[in-house]
Parts: sequence; structure tokens; C-alpha cells
Amino acid sequence: MPENKKNKKAKISASINKNILITFLTIIDFFLIAVIALLFYVTIPLSSTKVLFIPKGSTSSIVTYLNKKGYELNILDKTIIKSLGYPQSGWIDLKSNYMTKGDFLHKLTTSKAALKTITLIPGETSYFFLQDVAKKFNLSYEKLAEVYTRHAFKVDGNILAETYKLPYGMKEDHLLFYLFSHTNKKYEAFSKKIFGEYNKNNWYKYIVIASIIQKESASIDEMKTVSSVVHNRLKLKMPLQMDGTLNYGKFSHSKVTPAMIKNDTSSYNTYKNTGLPDNPVCAVSLDAIKAAIFPALTDYLYFVKDEKTGKHRFSKSYRGHIKNVNDYRNDKRAKKIAQKKKEKIIKKEPQVFPEQKKETPKKSIKSLWKTVK
Repeated sequence: MPENKKNKKAKISASINKNILITFLTIIDFFLIAVIALLFYVTIPLSSTKVLFIPKGSTSSIVTYLNKKGYELNILDKTIIKSLGYPQSGWIDLKSNYMTKGDFLHKLTTSKAALKTITLIPGETSYFFLQDVAKKFNLSYEKLAEVYTRHAFKVDGNILAETYKLPYGMKEDHLLFYLFSHTNKKYEAFSKKIFGEYNKNNWYKYIVIASIIQKESASIDEMKTVSSVVHNRLKLKMPLQMDGTLNYGKFSHSKVTPAMIKNDTSSYNTYKNTGLPDNPVCAVSLDAIKAAIFPALTDYLYFVKDEKTGKHRFSKSYRGHIKNVNDYRNDKRAKKIAQKKKEKIIKKEPQVFPEQKKETPKKSIKSLWKTVK
């Protein structure tokens, strides 16, 4: 009897162990199947735009938004996203159009803001820069112009000429506030470094001078010399008489003509007005600002373009200036004559392989008859 009991207990114990093992193996099998299924699921190919907008809100609301955009996400996707973190809001850069579903869900929680690069060229006006911003960032030019006019300190020169990396999807006001703030910080830091303080009104007088230098200089090297002409004429209360001041706003790329000089009644017309214009002519670089504050020590009062070098010839007297002007005109005339001679020589040169005239095939009576049918 005791032995039978022992055998029964052993059999029961073995049966329990077997059941446990079977259950354990079943769980492992189920787990492996689930893992394989999950791995297969996250490797499903998915296409998307490289730059994607994610609204602010809960994971559920974001999944609902993406479903409306055609991404077909489900409860499993929502669970995976929650396990990875929280989706970034705003415009995000996915870096690719094609990826697996797993990569897509991962990028929703890790991708950084989509940035676009835009350059404000030194010497360009806000009128054209705002058009570039509107086009590149898909914004309203009218709204940009309205915000700029309302909040800008001056008509121009409020944004430093440099390259900016801006998040795609910024609203018109946020984008301009960022550019204004960035520029003001740079101006303040630069002013305090030189003068020990930042007086905005006084500082913008230098920005006005810098903008004239920016428009007139042929290179960074001659900026300080151009600056010396501006300062010397201001000291003598002479009109600046510089064409570059009339290339303001929408006239940034216009050729300054005698009619423009005669008819323009703004403060930008330095042929009619003494002193500086009321506002900067354009955006400026730090090089132009340095030149405005630290001009070269010269007695120059005039300058004119040198047709041969592309730079400028400077002079201390009006007589010297007239000579430079005549030299410029003679050089320009000689250049045109040389160009015309070159064009004539090119026209006269015989062709190495003259074009052969294609002989038109003679039409027979038979072929003419076919066209009649």
C-alpha cells in the first residue's frame, strides 16, 4: 500500500511537471509567434512626405490626425508610440520618403524640427527679402509685410545680413520676431563691446552709414575707404550724392537714372538732401558696420568706379574726380569698341565644316498622282 501511494504521488507529480512544461513551452511559442508577428509588422514598408506636421495634443489625437492624412495607424501603433516616448509637435524632418513602419513610429518620437536655410544677402532690402521668405516658407507676403511694418524699428536694416536656419512651419509673426530678436542681440553685443553701451537710436545712425557703405563698396577691402568719404563729406556738410542711397526698398535692383534723381523726394535722395537718410537703405553685414564705426583716415571726398579693376578710384579734389570720371568713360568706351570688334571677327570667321544644303528630291508624276488620291 505505501508503495502504491508513492507511485501515485510520483505519477501525479510527473503529470503536473509535464503540464507545467507544456504550458511553459506554449507560452514561449506564443511569445515567439508574437515577436515574429511584431517584427514582421514593423518591417511593413511605408511612404510619407519628408517633412511632416504633427499637431500638439495626446498620442490618441495625433494618431487620429495621422489617420485622416492616410497613414492608417491602429491600437498597436499607438501602443508602440507610447512605449517609445511622445511624438514631437510641429514640422519634423523624417529625412526620407520611404521607410518601414517601425522606423516611421520611431521617427515620430525622435525626429528634430525641419529646418530650412535662407540667406539675407548684404545690400538686399527687406522688400525683396520678405518675398524670398514667403516663397521659401510658404507664407503670406502680405502678412509678413504687415508684421514687419508694425514692429520694425526702422524701414530697413532691422535684420542682420547672414544665413539663417529656421524651423519650417513658423507663422509670419513668430518668424519675424525671431529675426528681429536675433539681430537686436547681435547689435547690442557688438555695441557694448565697442562703446560699452547700447543706445538704439545712436546705433542705427551707424547702421544707416553701414547700409550706404554696403551699397557703394565693390569689396570688403575698400569698405573703410568708402566709409571715410561718407564721414568726410558729412563733416564738411556736403551732400553725399551717392547713387546707392536711391537703391532702397523696391528700387534695390533698379538703375539710378537722372529722372530718378530729379523726381525722388524721399530722404534717400542724397543729391537733394544733406546729411544721412532717415532710415538704413538695406540689410548690412558686420564688416560694413565695422567700417562705418572705424573709417580709414583719408582726405578723400570722391570716388568713381574703375572699369578695369571693378573697384573704385578715390580722389581728394573735384578736379581729380573729374579726371577719374573721364578715365572711367574712356575705358568703358574702349571696352565697348573692343567687344564690337571681337563680335565682328567671330562673324567673319569661316566655318570649318560649312553646312551642306539638303537637296530636295525631285517629284515624279507618279508621286504627284499619289498626293491627289
